[in-house]
Amino acid sequence: MIVESLLPLGKLDPGLREPETPLDIGEFARLAALAEEVGLDAVLVEETKDDPYQLLALGATTTSTIQLGTSVAMAFPRSPTATAMSAWSLQKLSDGRFLLGLGTQVRAHVERRYGVEWSAPAPWMRDYVNALRAVWDCWQNGTPLAFESDHYNLNLMVPLFNPGPIENPSIPIHLAAIGPNMCALAGEVADGVRLHPVVTAKYIDEEVVPNLARGAARIGRDPGAVEICMKPLIGTAPNEEQLEAVVDIVRERVAFYLSTPSYRRAFEIHGWGDIAREASTLSREKKWDDLPGLVTDDMLHTVATIGTFADIADRLNERYADRVDRIEFSTPVKTPDDAEALREILGRLR
Repeated sequence: MIVESLLPLGKLDPGLREPETPLDIGEFARLAALAEEVGLDAVLVEETKDDPYQLLALGATTTSTIQLGTSVAMAFPRSPTATAMSAWSLQKLSDGRFLLGLGTQVRAHVERRYGVEWSAPAPWMRDYVNALRAVWDCWQNGTPLAFESDHYNLNLMVPLFNPGPIENPSIPIHLAAIGPNMCALAGEVADGVRLHPVVTAKYIDEEVVPNLARGAARIGRDPGAVEICMKPLIGTAPNEEQLEAVVDIVRERVAFYLSTPSYRRAFEIHGWGDIAREASTLSREKKWDDLPGLVTDDMLHTVATIGTFADIADRLNERYADRVDRIEFSTPVKTPDDAEALREILGRLR
């Protein structure tokens, strides 16, 4: 199993980082080097408050073996050619270690935050990925750029703007997905599918895997060629006493996901649809303090994986080892003892 980390190490609650916590750009290069030192296979960046491509450029300068990638970078606000250029530059800078993870973002943000006209996301993302590869093919092989689809018409590439071939032109593309159409699209056009923390083992078995296979069948492809990547919701700590406080944080996070309509499908598969709708009502009414009370212990331990440092690797393996190819895992690393504890966990995860 490939073990990834969503930086920054040392700025994380055990297994969690609040989205409101700003990333320290000045620390990123050092933390990427730390991730490589403790033995992680990949370091990832999600697009929230900073440009992920710029951060990864910093990380490429202080590392030599670890893979660098976007867990989710927004696709639709950028043209395929612009994203192709960022990925091409990072692939050169990192000597072939870059991974491009793309996400659609929800309609409200695409329209009202980025000012882009909305369209059905799965067909749009298909065109986007194919356009990316057409641009890369033009740069690497000199193939005339002639890509036409419902969303893009690309047919101009003059020498001034053509960076030319690179040593490692095969850039893996992963797609963030939770619904059936995006999972199927990943099976059709992507190298990997990146699943949301709310996704459970049951959801992987009954929704993700069949839909990946459905998409792969469209082009006669082996669905096993698509890496299944999981960012599990983890609660861990050095001992049981410290774990108790972490569990409260995890329960709050599950409650947030429970209240979000976009994630409801993952709860409905367990028969928790009515509870999810109640949570959405409380959220609309801004009754935030009431939300965690809806998360039963059964729900908590189904959605999240919880255990001490001594137990967490075994519990993650029991849940995911036969289901996923890549897993995100992070704990704070502030002392040599922390680093050694993480190395032990990583060894058991593999």
